[in-house]
Amino acid sequence: MPAPDLLTPTSSDWAVRPGPLADVLADLDPADLLLALPVAADGFAGTGATADALALLGLDLAEVAAAYEPAGKAGSLTRIPVVPADRAARVVLLVGVGTGTPAELREAGAAVGRVGRGHAQLVTTIAAAAAAAADDDAAADLAGGSAGQAAFAEGLALGGYSSPRWLGADAPAPDGPVQSVVLCGSFDDVAVRAAVVRARATMLARNLAVTPSNIKNPAWVATQARTVARRTGLDIRVWTERELRAEGFGGLLAVGAGSVSPPRLVQVDYAPPGTDAATPRVVLVGKGITFDTGGLDLKPSEGMLAMKTDMSGAAVVLAVLAACAELGVEVRVTGLLALAENALGGGSYRPSDVVTQYGGTTVEIGNTDAEGRLVMADALAYADLTLEPDVLVDIATLTGAARVALGRSMAPVFATDDALCEALVRAGEATGELLWPFPLVEDYRPSLDSEVADINHIAGSASGGGSISAALFLREFAGSRRWAHLDIAGVGRSDVDRGLLTKGGTGFGARLLLTWLETMA
Repeated sequence: MPAPDLLTPTSSDWAVRPGPLADVLADLDPADLLLALPVAADGFAGTGATADALALLGLDLAEVAAAYEPAGKAGSLTRIPVVPADRAARVVLLVGVGTGTPAELREAGAAVGRVGRGHAQLVTTIAAAAAAAADDDAAADLAGGSAGQAAFAEGLALGGYSSPRWLGADAPAPDGPVQSVVLCGSFDDVAVRAAVVRARATMLARNLAVTPSNIKNPAWVATQARTVARRTGLDIRVWTERELRAEGFGGLLAVGAGSVSPPRLVQVDYAPPGTDAATPRVVLVGKGITFDTGGLDLKPSEGMLAMKTDMSGAAVVLAVLAACAELGVEVRVTGLLALAENALGGGSYRPSDVVTQYGGTTVEIGNTDAEGRLVMADALAYADLTLEPDVLVDIATLTGAARVALGRSMAPVFATDDALCEALVRAGEATGELLWPFPLVEDYRPSLDSEVADINHIAGSASGGGSISAALFLREFAGSRRWAHLDIAGVGRSDVDRGLLTKGGTGFGARLLLTWLETMA
């Protein structure tokens, strides 16, 4: 079996058909067709769109309700086989959508996407705006607008995603997402298609994050970035080890010194049509540790199992840049991928070393397993000193403290600007990638003081707030820019294969950042 095409995630063909449902089904082959219909939190209405759809297949709503007792909880599924003959579908899926909030519709979409894997066609009326009807209150409640429809589409697309596999030539191919999706009814076509683009960006980030590290090293990621740039019309620059040394990127060089795979810095640039000097510029910085052993402060073996995903921040940034043109983002966006492998070797950097970062700030090393902030500091300083961004945002699987604080349900966001923080939080709420504002506690800053360098890169042993201290360190390199830091150490990885998530890298932040960028102009 050939290696998977990581840069082109497999996805469904999408179409929006206004209906009526009978005409849509009449045009399709029923042999491998799933028909997905909504069930509200309070169950079926006596009449309405779902009752009419069941009648098309010779099914009575009351009899179905009595026999199957379909649940209305978001994401619940009731599968009803239909006797072949002249029926327009072979399987009906009754899908719980709760009260029809975007979050519930996203969950419902994920459930449909999962059950649709390996099938040819899916037709659904879920999230369609219903015609107002006095006897169809349940259906009317589902007319949640474009936000709900976008959420449903995101869930359906991501639920159908499967992680890439590297299998032998004789191994059967895993099921892909349903080949064709038809949304039947009144849908906001623009919102749905944008949601699918954002979902594909998440898939791209996931593909890169789960690639094994014997395949994926800094040079390999840089090559993927070149391919993405060529396909999407981005400008790109890649710094080799020699160029990093010549320009003083001491953090990247220190972290990468123990590996046979030298570090890289990648810059990708997107500019919308009509860009001029007044067009705002956003710089996104992503942590790209292609594998993290911890260096001389070696991780325990179980702590390394997920470390191929330690470049998730860089994967997300590249995926965001790849989607900007298709979504019509109206600001200039630059992505910086800070790439290194934190390996154990004769050249490994040591605790108590002093490293000179880009721009001249010296850093005393406190723990070689806190490598991410060193490569990020180089990229942030470079952005501040040379790119003159209006806004600077970084994203990184940075600290275990973030996972301890918030688990795997949301990520801390730190910011020097309240409006920026609020905008990112709103984008997270819109996409289900939730952020929780954390303070930059100034009382913690003295814990980073060093006796031998400008700053220590970890807090002293008596200090708490590990995620906060890491953010305070990064702030030193962002200058006076409007800056935000997303610590995705908890949400960037998943141990389960459920709902929207697959085991491994989650791609958290891709949809959030794209939604934020789309609303900036």
